[in-house]
Amino acid sequence: MKFIETRGNDGIKPKEVEFSYALLNPIASFGGLFVPKFLPKLEADFFQKAKNKSYKEITKEILQKFKIDIDEKTIDEAISLYDKFDDGKNPVPLRKIEEDLYINELYHGPTRAFKDMALQPFGHILSDLAKKQKQNYLILAATSGDTGPAVLDTFSNKDNIKVACMYPDGGTSDVQRLQMVTQSGKNLQVLGIVGNFDDAQNTLKSLLASPTFKEELQKQNTKVSAANSVNFGRIIFQIIYHIYGYISLSKEQKTDEFYEIIPSGNFGNALGAYYAKKMGLPIKKILIASNINNILTDFINSGVYDLRGRVLLKTTSPAMDILISSNVERVLFDKFGASRCKELIENLKQNKFYKLSKDELEKLREDFDAVYCDDDFAKKTIKKYANRGYTMDPHTATTLSAYESLKKEKLPCVACSTAEWTKFAPTMLNAIKNDNVSYSDEEALSEFSKTLNLHIPKNISELFDKKVLHEKIVNKKDIEEEILTFIRG
Repeated sequence: MKFIETRGNDGIKPKEVEFSYALLNPIASFGGLFVPKFLPKLEADFFQKAKNKSYKEITKEILQKFKIDIDEKTIDEAISLYDKFDDGKNPVPLRKIEEDLYINELYHGPTRAFKDMALQPFGHILSDLAKKQKQNYLILAATSGDTGPAVLDTFSNKDNIKVACMYPDGGTSDVQRLQMVTQSGKNLQVLGIVGNFDDAQNTLKSLLASPTFKEELQKQNTKVSAANSVNFGRIIFQIIYHIYGYISLSKEQKTDEFYEIIPSGNFGNALGAYYAKKMGLPIKKILIASNINNILTDFINSGVYDLRGRVLLKTTSPAMDILISSNVERVLFDKFGASRCKELIENLKQNKFYKLSKDELEKLREDFDAVYCDDDFAKKTIKKYANRGYTMDPHTATTLSAYESLKKEKLPCVACSTAEWTKFAPTMLNAIKNDNVSYSDEEALSEFSKTLNLHIPKNISELFDKKVLHEKIVNKKDIEEEILTFIRG
């Protein structure tokens, strides 16, 4: 399997690369991203046979179809990490909450968020490559709340790896922040930044593309990579759980097509579904649910991606508080080619705006539809289903807006649940009490769990007794020097 570049080739970088190269060097020519040259197809009888296979078996089979240049032993070790999840045999349980609505619970890993599904195996593979090459790597991560804890967990105390993780100060829940700032791995640095997630992500992209930063790292015998979904090493694992969700659905009811509903911010989860659809997963349409930072809704409905005059708004679903959704670029490339993709992305960078043609918009809408909702809708949804005995976090709650308004045909829906309720306990308590009291996470966890008789995982409850080891809050302009100081140390 070869990988090519979303913005074309600059004549300096190789025109085609292997999976391992794309994983270790995720930024392509002109600041673009790597994508597979082609996607493997799922055979006609794949889904029927898969009903009798485990998640790990299905994962290995799909990775083999991609023909990635990772040895079988390393792949087996990587996917064995799903054994650490709540149920190693079924790390992604499917829950029925309406006659035609199922929740694909992606959060049963060590940090209680869907990022573990990709980052646990991804981290092992990247670390193994670094060790075999006897090369030191700096892994950069920008997080809106869930990526950071998952990255830090998967790379903690790994040989040949250092991690610098940036999060927006005040832009995550207390639990998410504590999951990062209490990390004790000697190879980890966590920095709160003055700004929002887009600031953190833009800083990451700038560092990855910076010749001076790379030059300084070279002096320290260190190369740089990334663990965000700009790295296809994550996307390949995100394809798989969408396929597994349908396999689980097909055990519940016979259906030739279904709707996939995704609460989306950076579009990596949606991209995984899009690639799965192209491989043969019978998705009727991918329904995108957003919060009031509804840049994706506007784009998918109008073909206009417009950042002009737009301000990022803080909501109760912070992982979706994003205005620059990186993985839209991979869809633009797939739909319209490298030249047009580069043109659109450069327009966004220079003018904070781009617009698809009428024909381009029609092509986009063949696969996607979108809607958004506000915090009030999410809280009412949380309360409604809590009263019925099902607990969903604020991000999952937004998917009900798509379920209620975007379904055009009588087909079952599978909605992705991206985080456990424990990550957002104050919002959960506000929802069931119908108040706006500012609860601490610790207080809210205790009261909400007692009210609904829910278990709090030990790795969440223990956070409040752990020592904070990463206290720095820095301005964007100081991040590069902070990271270089960390590397030199």
